[in-house]
Amino acid sequence: MGKALMVQGTSSSVGKSVLVAGLCRLFFQEGVRVAPFKSQNMALNSFATPDGLEIGRAQAVQAEAAGLPPSADMNPILLKPEGDARSQVVVSGRVWGTLSAAEYQARKEEFWPVAEASLRRLMATFDLVLIEGAGSPVEMNLKAHDIVNMRVARAAPAPVLLVADIDRGGVFASLVGTLELLEPEERALVAGIIVNKFRGDLALFRSGLEFLERRTRKKTLGVIPWIEDLGIAEEDSQNLAAAPARPGGDLLSVVVVKLPHIANFDDFDPLARRPGVALRYVDRPDALGTPDLLILPGTKTTRADLAFVRARGLDRAIQSYAGRGGAVLGICGGYQMLCQRLDDPEGAEGDPGSVSGLGLLPGVTRYAPEKATVQVEGRVQASRGLFADAHGLPVSAYEIHVGRTDPSASPAFCIRDQSGPHVDGQVSEDGWIAGTYFHGLFANVDFTEAMLSALARRRGLALAANGARVDPYDRLAGILREHLDVDLLRQIAGV
Repeated sequence: MGKALMVQGTSSSVGKSVLVAGLCRLFFQEGVRVAPFKSQNMALNSFATPDGLEIGRAQAVQAEAAGLPPSADMNPILLKPEGDARSQVVVSGRVWGTLSAAEYQARKEEFWPVAEASLRRLMATFDLVLIEGAGSPVEMNLKAHDIVNMRVARAAPAPVLLVADIDRGGVFASLVGTLELLEPEERALVAGIIVNKFRGDLALFRSGLEFLERRTRKKTLGVIPWIEDLGIAEEDSQNLAAAPARPGGDLLSVVVVKLPHIANFDDFDPLARRPGVALRYVDRPDALGTPDLLILPGTKTTRADLAFVRARGLDRAIQSYAGRGGAVLGICGGYQMLCQRLDDPEGAEGDPGSVSGLGLLPGVTRYAPEKATVQVEGRVQASRGLFADAHGLPVSAYEIHVGRTDPSASPAFCIRDQSGPHVDGQVSEDGWIAGTYFHGLFANVDFTEAMLSALARRRGLALAANGARVDPYDRLAGILREHLDVDLLRQIAGV
């Protein structure tokens, strides 16, 4: 049986997911067979495993850092918020049902054996399992039915690293308060403290570190600096800023509509990091402007978010922009919105019924209760407009969606997946309006460069070169090696 090491935080968004990814790569570099685990994740960013199961995107990222294909055991319980304090519950990679927050709390114990079994399988297979907690381990109103923090640490058993975000302030109160609220046997599991997201002169924080070690009697493993442009997918859509475009007329402007239930928004990270591209998120018509490319992203609740688009007047703004020759790309739920109609006869997304789409592409989407979760390989079939320079290029991607769209225009891609060869998406007659179910599309560098080339040529721009990037996991692991006591880390982990 392998070892386990757990990372918990004093609150949400202290950097647990990124830290676990970095530790996965650090131990992977040292030849340790390491795997990530999070018993329960709440996120709209999800990923399809090679065997067609669904897990949180963060655990897929951590698996990649560990050099592994993702598996459902890495995230056995996934909660996907749907609004009105309700979430779709995905168990062992399959949709289990939809519960309100109160219903889920009342039934949590039913899911613990599933989570524990997944943890045991991973520990039986790998040298080290890096476990991520959720939120805070001392949410006293939820602690009695905990299945993601200290209960997991006790079950493994796993020493715990407690992480706090100094950038948000109150780091001493959050660390000391968290430890004080833990039960004595839980406090004993905390093997060390990590201070994350530090800016400024570390010398001015030395006395603070001395206070923490004196007050908590816990060793501080290190202080991790604030890291700019890390290049690892964010898990929380609250971090998406509806910021103004960067200045510079030689930049390609890409606008993503910030839907209330936007999902898999890390699709757009390669564009945001690309030199010569200015990407921004907007949720109001007056912020739309005249971009080179407008993207309607994926969403957990397509019909509800389409209603939001209409209520904000974004539908008219998008249609007007497209009517002036603007380039529009819809991904997954955004693709469904671009078409003529969405039929939901069984109420897969609320009350049964039909709703009109934006009408920028032909075709009708029909919902069914079954969700498609699949990885795909294919080639670009379209040969005009957005995809004029990408025709024939290979792409790999993944699909996570409810509903099938009957395409009436030219297909965007020809693909092969578990069901055999078929086509995906469609493009308009001039090729400047397109839709696809593919997530992860822009991670295909050759495809993305070809698409940007077509947009730049349309504007008469010479697109800046896309320089080689350092592997973000190697970079993160290097930062952790520099700022953590790695010898103590190995000792705590037992490897």
